[in-house]
Amino acid sequence: MAAYYVNQHAQANGDHEVHVTGCSFMPANKTYLGDYESCQPAVAQAKLYYSQSNGCYYCCNACNTG
Repeated sequence: MAAYYVNQHAQANGDHEVHVTGCSFMPANKTYLGDYESCQPAVAQAKLYYSQSNGCYYCCNACNTG
């Protein structure tokens, strides 16, 4: 299991990126989502905070929609 976080600040396209502990692009302003086996439930949890959430291209690529 790994700890997942969502960026509190949206990117230029409006996405709030989900990151896993250890990602080099982990934001300073983040919300803890919980510990999960994969990024899918973490992104689902992030969408409860921000409907436009997406996985980080680098650490959660399986959940990155572009």
